[in-house]
Amino acid sequence: MPQPIELGLDTFGDITMDASGTLLHHAEVLRNIVAEAELADRIGLDFFGVGEHHRDDFAVSAPEVLLAAIAGRTTRIRLGSAVTVLSSDDPVRVFQRFSTLDAVSNGRAEVIVGRGSFTESFPLFGFKLEQYEQLFEERMALFVELLKEGPTTWSGETRAELKDQRVYPPTQGGHLRTWVAVGGTPQSVVRAAHYGLPLMLAVIGGDALAFAPFVDLYKRALAAGGKDMLPVGVHSPGYVADTDEQAREEFFPHYAAMHSRIGRERGWPPLTRQAFEQMTGPTGALCVGSPETVAAKIVRAAKALGLSRFDLKYSAGTLPHEKMMRSIELYGTKVAPLVREQVG
Repeated sequence: MPQPIELGLDTFGDITMDASGTLLHHAEVLRNIVAEAELADRIGLDFFGVGEHHRDDFAVSAPEVLLAAIAGRTTRIRLGSAVTVLSSDDPVRVFQRFSTLDAVSNGRAEVIVGRGSFTESFPLFGFKLEQYEQLFEERMALFVELLKEGPTTWSGETRAELKDQRVYPPTQGGHLRTWVAVGGTPQSVVRAAHYGLPLMLAVIGGDALAFAPFVDLYKRALAAGGKDMLPVGVHSPGYVADTDEQAREEFFPHYAAMHSRIGRERGWPPLTRQAFEQMTGPTGALCVGSPETVAAKIVRAAKALGLSRFDLKYSAGTLPHEKMMRSIELYGTKVAPLVREQVG
C-alpha cells in the first residue's frame, strides 16, 4: 500500500527584517527559527530542515546545534539538514553530530548531504576549490561506510585513513536516514543510486516536471545495481498567503532582493516582475500563492515524479518572521490536507 507523501519545510536562516525594515541580528533569527519549527511540529508537518551556510546573509552555520535546540521544543516532527556541505566537513564528525541529534530527538534525525551551492566553506575550513570533486567523492564514500555503524576501514587522499575504527555514539535504531541532494547533474543522480540512498531534487528554477528524466535515470540506476526503489523528494521555494495576489505581493520584494544580491556574485541579471510571474505560474518552480494554488502545484509535481516527500523552502531573503509564521500555518493547515487527499 502506498505511503502518504511527507510534507516538510526548509529554511536557510535568511537574515530577516522587522516591521520597520531593520535587519535582525543573527541571534534573533536563530531564535525565530526555533519558533517556526515549533509551529511546524504543532500543526502536524513531517519534516523541518535547516541549511548550512557561512556568509552574512544566512544565520545557520551549525545546523545540528540549532536542530538539537528544536528537538527539545518539539515531539514528533523529523529534523534534518538542508543541506550538510559534506565536501568541506569531516564525515566522522557529521555522523557523530547527527547520531547525537538522533539520540536527543528520540530517533527523529535525518541528514541531507550535498555539495551545496555556495563555496564559502572551502577557504573557511582550509580546503582547495581545485579538489571540489575529489573532496565530495571521498567524503561521500566514507560517510556511506560510517552509516553501516560497524568497524570502518577506509583510505583516501583528503583525510587520514581509518582501520577497523568504530564511531560513537551509534544510533539507537541502527539507522540514520540519509538523503543525497541533487541540483541537476546526472552524475549526482547515479551516485545516489550507487550508494543506495534516497534522492532529494532541488527544484529552484524551471518546471519541476523537467526533472522526470532524472527520476527515470535514478530508477534505472537502482535497478542496474539490484536495488529496490527508494524515496524521491523535492525541495522548492515557496510562500503561502490567503490569496494568490497577496502571496505574490508579499513575497516578491524580498525574493527579488535576495535574487539580486546572489545574482551580483554570479552574474545573473536582476529579477524582473515578468520573470517572477512566470516562476510563480503553473509550471514555474516557485510555489507561491493561495493554499489551493500551492497545493495544486505540489500535487502536479508529486504525481509526475512519484514523490515520497516535498519540502517547501519557506524563507526568502528578508521576508519577516511574522509573515513566514502565517505561511507555515497555512501550509500545514490548508495546503497539507489538500495534498494528502490527492496524493496517496
